[in-house]
Amino acid sequence: MKTILKAVALAPLILATGLGLAYAAEITVTPFGGPEKLAEALILAEEGDTILLQPGRWNLTDGLSLDADGVTIRGAGPDRTVLSFKQQSGSGEGLLVTSDRVVLEDFAVEDTKGDGIKAKDSDQITMRNLRVEWTNGPDEKNGAYGLYPVSAKNVLIEDSVVRGASDAGIYVGQSQDIVVRNNRAEYNVAGIEIENSFRADVYGNTATHNTGGILIFDLPNLPQQGGHDIRVFENDVVDNDTPNFAPEGNIVGIVPKGMGIMVMANRNVHVFGNRLSGNATTHMLIAAYPEDYEDDEYMFVPRGVYIHDNIYGDGGGAPDTGEVGKTISDITGEPVPDIVWDGVTRIPEWFSWVSAENRVYIKEAEDTTFASLKMISQLLLPWSSSPNRDIADHAGSLPEPAPVKLAQEAGS
Repeated sequence: MKTILKAVALAPLILATGLGLAYAAEITVTPFGGPEKLAEALILAEEGDTILLQPGRWNLTDGLSLDADGVTIRGAGPDRTVLSFKQQSGSGEGLLVTSDRVVLEDFAVEDTKGDGIKAKDSDQITMRNLRVEWTNGPDEKNGAYGLYPVSAKNVLIEDSVVRGASDAGIYVGQSQDIVVRNNRAEYNVAGIEIENSFRADVYGNTATHNTGGILIFDLPNLPQQGGHDIRVFENDVVDNDTPNFAPEGNIVGIVPKGMGIMVMANRNVHVFGNRLSGNATTHMLIAAYPEDYEDDEYMFVPRGVYIHDNIYGDGGGAPDTGEVGKTISDITGEPVPDIVWDGVTRIPEWFSWVSAENRVYIKEAEDTTFASLKMISQLLLPWSSSPNRDIADHAGSLPEPAPVKLAQEAGS
């Protein structure tokens, strides 16, 4: 019945196949039909359909959802096709995708009560040339995440803009095989965050005027742990200067204003070829997870971090006065060095070095500044009041992870 109704109401294109007839519709929706028509198009969508959102502004009071595989939702551009949720009655996301092989492109989502666009348990999810924005600017009442794939595989986020998220503008969590490229994240708490994920390439992005630019985290008590094989390269991470506006209790609330790139409790992370400037706390922080936790499977320290061939401008001159920023600047003095490592290792290794594959390696220009805070487990007091500033102690390298290959780009 669903197919018959769709064939009559939405005039699909009928394609002949060797196995019979398959329906593939190109469905055009205009804002003049009201939000009900858009919701109906998503409900009736079937595999192979393309939903075309014409220019205009939809004023939506409820969130949208898509559960059909192989669907493309395409607007006329993120400044021409706008889905506004300013009048949203619930607290959920603007658009929730729970299906595979979905392409979302060329439209904007504004002022959701919850997350902007969320994809959960999706395989081959593509988000392209989108804009997610909270138009009132930074505010703890804004939704947590802008573009938010979680528990997903084959994730592509490109050429998009996110502004105003109270947690992370672009957040990919507990996912595998990820490419985040050529996006702009600004005025969020975290610009871009990769959390508890396996194999990610983050490159060509601009992260500016966030609290922190790019975060690579691993957290306890989540179904997928042991994030690894992350490459962060050729990004512009500049002028991240927005005060932290995360709601109380969020882990991202620990990020100090003026953080460039932060690696916490992840493994085999390579940070190279980035351009960092104007980050007033520090350009680069390598750190252990700082909170108490009850999770026997969790490893709280970063392992196998290789930082090399980045370009550093002015930074560290006005560190945040909150707990993390003040701890760093009290030990290092000002300006805070370009690269800071808290120095935390696992308890048996406090007074000895870790295995080669788990060390922190740094290969930067001679004028790059560095400090190890030489802290003990769980970011307690430093065991020395004088940081180690000898970057030569971290000479060496690690084999680079292979570039991420996405199923949706196979053969391209």
